[in-house]
Order: sequence, then structure tokens, then C-alpha cells
Amino acid sequence: MKHFRRMDSINIVPFIDIMLVLLVIVLTSATFIAQGKIPINIPKAEGSSRIKEPLKNIEITIDAQGNYYLDNQATSLESLEERFKTLPKETPILLRGDQKSYFEQFIRLIGVLNQSGHTNVDVEVQQK
Repeated sequence: MKHFRRMDSINIVPFIDIMLVLLVIVLTSATFIAQGKIPINIPKAEGSSRIKEPLKNIEITIDAQGNYYLDNQATSLESLEERFKTLPKETPILLRGDQKSYFEQFIRLIGVLNQSGHTNVDVEVQQK
């Protein structure tokens, strides 16, 4: 006659091993998330000491009447077009427009920006 052993207990050792591995993974990745970056030491090198100066942001505003402003100075679309020709293509440009301004004025400005090859353009909006 066979004797059957009762199986009313569970071996939890493998479960604990898996949980410890998961804990190590979570804690390791949490340090990268908390810092927002992987910590590294940048290597040093000799060479040119000239550091490229950051480009100045250009701010263009369109008011409710459809008038253009370049860094808070009234201007026209034609003068903006001439100014864009002299600016480096990677210059950051911020567009601000009144919600009651004409959409046509905004589209004209975007067209001028496209023709001049400027692609580093942001449009300021207010969060709801």
C-alpha cells in the first residue's frame, strides 16, 4: 500500500529569491531615475579653449490686431524676413500670439520661417 504525503505546505524559498532579485533591480534603476541621468565623469582634453557662446533666443509676438513685435519692438513681416536671413539657422525662436490675433498673420510668419530654413521654433501656449 502506497503512503501519500500531505501537500499542505508551500516551499517559499524560490519565491523569496525572486523577490530579492526584483528588489535589487528596482533599487538599482531607482537611482538613475532619481538623478534623471546616468552619472559619468566627462573626460578632459587639451585643445581650443574657445567655447561657443549660446545663441540668443529670439521672441516674436503677434498682438490681437495682428501686429508683429521682435523682442518687444514693433516690426513688420518684411523686416522679420530680412532679419531671419542674417540669423544662424539653429537660433531658437519663440512665437507668442494673442488668442484673438488673426491666424493668417501666424501662417505668414511660419511661411517666412520655413523659407529662411529656421527649424528651432517653439510656440508658447498656456496650459488649461
